[in-house]
Amino acid sequence: MQAYWTLVRRELSAYFFSMTGYVIIAAAMFLLGLSFVDLLKQLRHQPTPMPVTELFYMTWFFWLILVLTTPVITMRLFALEKFSGTFETLMTTPVSDRQVVLAKFSAAMTFYVLLWLPLLGCVLVVRFYTNEPAVLDAGIMGSTFVGILLLGGLFISLGCCASALTRSQVTAAMVSLLLSASLFLLAVLADQLPAQATWQSQALSCFALFDQMHDYARAVVDTRLALFCVTATLFFLFLTLRIVESRRWK
Repeated sequence: MQAYWTLVRRELSAYFFSMTGYVIIAAAMFLLGLSFVDLLKQLRHQPTPMPVTELFYMTWFFWLILVLTTPVITMRLFALEKFSGTFETLMTTPVSDRQVVLAKFSAAMTFYVLLWLPLLGCVLVVRFYTNEPAVLDAGIMGSTFVGILLLGGLFISLGCCASALTRSQVTAAMVSLLLSASLFLLAVLADQLPAQATWQSQALSCFALFDQMHDYARAVVDTRLALFCVTATLFFLFLTLRIVESRRWK
């Protein structure tokens, strides 16, 4: 475990000792702030029965942040190591392949969670000016962040797998963006098509991320999203591990 935590700290420091990490944080904060400005303009001092988190989720800013930031967060994880020649040096140290993959994933997830902390600040601002305790309901905020965490794990694992495939950060980001966009389009398709009893429709309903995340944003925990995201995350981490282990076959 000591080696694992050392690798996690190493990966986290790489985010905060480079401009890339601060650019990602600034872009995410800008989009979060822009989304709440747009949200408040649409309300125009009119009361609403919906929680603020549900209103925020109904905008495109949530998916824009999710789809665009995760490829940038993960592109350097393995690709930069391979490009700079430090990957082989890292793998010759007394750490296992599994520890390396989990450490890089954990560091990326930690950074991803930090990106979303300003969302809590936005809700606090609304709570302060409206003087409405229900705005900052602990259950609603908790379920919303659980949903954000579940989707983040899925998209981060996609990025890890893409980064392990190449030596180029740009290529890794593009592959990750392509996979993330494909998953997003599947969610759009599942949202548009009517529910049917066929197995194709049932399979496509697993990708109905919009409806499932909508439930989390209003404190309704849907186990379908948790099961799908956890299973898919473990699958892509397994693929990443196999890609890392493939160097032994060459």
